[in-house]
Amino acid sequence: MLISKSTAVEFHYTLSNEGTQLESSLNEKAMGYLHGHGGVFPALETALEGKTIGDTIEVTLTPEESYGERREEGHIQRIPIKHLQSNEKKLKVGSVVLVESNEGRQQVTVVKVGKFNADCDLNHPFAGKSLTFAIEIMSVRAATEEEVSHGHIHAEGGCGH
Repeated sequence: MLISKSTAVEFHYTLSNEGTQLESSLNEKAMGYLHGHGGVFPALETALEGKTIGDTIEVTLTPEESYGERREEGHIQRIPIKHLQSNEKKLKVGSVVLVESNEGRQQVTVVKVGKFNADCDLNHPFAGKSLTFAIEIMSVRAATEEEVSHGHIHAEGGCGH
């Protein structure tokens, strides 16, 4: 089966910027998304269109095609530490943490740590970077009606909401 609108796709990826690896799914579960429903960057979706299980691709996205350019003005915000989610025991400058906002969960970078608050850069950590995705397609199947109506694929056992 070829990747097309409303197919459920799983792939492994390695993400890099100018030859430096930023992250990889190779030691984790493959990433899954519903093709044609905005689950991945549009330029990445275009590159995956028509591919099938076992295919590998490499595609580079500009900042405009991924997380956008870095914005300096007004993108540092003081946030109470209790609202920051991190796997680290102690926050430090440069830590990438999660915060719940009006727009959902987002990654922010800590630029200053105080006793009760941290100043955070609200730009995505990959903003302003050209990103190269090396991808291997692991599975492609027709999405269920429920997945299409929800706009995302479901794990085994169904949807969590």
